[in-house]
Amino acid sequence: MKARLAQLRAYLPAIAFFGGFLWDALTIGRTVAPSDLWILAGYLAGAAGILWWLGHRRHTLSAIVSAEGVPIPVPPATVLATLWERAPFLLLQFLFGGLFSALFILYFKSSSHLTAVLWSLGLGGLLVANEFIDDKYHRFTLTWALFGLCAMLLFNFLLPFMVGSIHMVWFYLSTLAGAGLTHWLRKKTPGCPGRAAPVWIIAGLLAVAYPLDLIPPVPLVKRDIQVGRNFAHVGDEYRLTLEKTSWWVFWREVSDEVHLAPGERLYCVSAVFAPGGLSTRLYHRWEHYEPMRGWVTTSRMGFGLFGGRGGGFRGYTYKQDVASGQWRVKVETENGRTVVVHDFSVVTDALVEPDREIVRGL
Repeated sequence: MKARLAQLRAYLPAIAFFGGFLWDALTIGRTVAPSDLWILAGYLAGAAGILWWLGHRRHTLSAIVSAEGVPIPVPPATVLATLWERAPFLLLQFLFGGLFSALFILYFKSSSHLTAVLWSLGLGGLLVANEFIDDKYHRFTLTWALFGLCAMLLFNFLLPFMVGSIHMVWFYLSTLAGAGLTHWLRKKTPGCPGRAAPVWIIAGLLAVAYPLDLIPPVPLVKRDIQVGRNFAHVGDEYRLTLEKTSWWVFWREVSDEVHLAPGERLYCVSAVFAPGGLSTRLYHRWEHYEPMRGWVTTSRMGFGLFGGRGGGFRGYTYKQDVASGQWRVKVETENGRTVVVHDFSVVTDALVEPDREIVRGL
């Protein structure tokens, strides 16, 4: 029996990882609901309570040893005693795992360019690592760092939801609030265990990464972006004429090549999810690749965004007399944070055959 339990325990991290990740992927869905964030806030509050209790328990035992001058007798290693000793750490691992799993999914949804994807994959690495470091949670400096990182990243989502704005000031205030909460909780924990310095180092790194566009522009979530011809607003849809891929490109339906007649307009339609009540402006930055200069901005056109639409808020811009070559459109926030990047090529010396056209609505 003991051998079977030992074998099962070896697989518990993998089971917990895949089970928790699958649950979060199914429950969080394609949008970010306020209830998702409040549930995660509950996880954070639970982790705070456990950290306080662990500090209280260690401080109480240390006080008894100091008062009596003799070590406390170690009780027999019964199943109940082992569970009582291990339960807070296992529960803390579960709460941190739930937070990292959900935050990884939320940030990955908001990632579109390479650096933002790498940032999200870093959170995924912490998610995996968390399943194997439960025996290190008695080191309070480590647990404060994990708690502080979760608090800051969660507040980066939560505060814009509450105030209805994605201005950069809310990012810095939410980061400061997460680090400040961790520092305050450590001070209030009996014995003031561990160190809070790593939390402030993490906060400093986040503050530097934000203006460098390394962090996804949460809480905005990319939905869709298409570039095509013959724009039409029909009912509740924005429709574009797109081009099908060749039959051997079976992994996608729409081609990244656009054929235009001389003087024909080229449209870009993007859909971005934003939480209800959020009001801001997004911009389409049209860029053309020139061999001697690299990517050159030809225009940056903006449109208002008012959050809450389930299918994502849509906006469109267009260009005329588009030159042949490589192009891309970057959907940006007012302060230049990248939401999504769409690459395509333009051909102006030939028209596409009608049977290769497809009309798609956003």
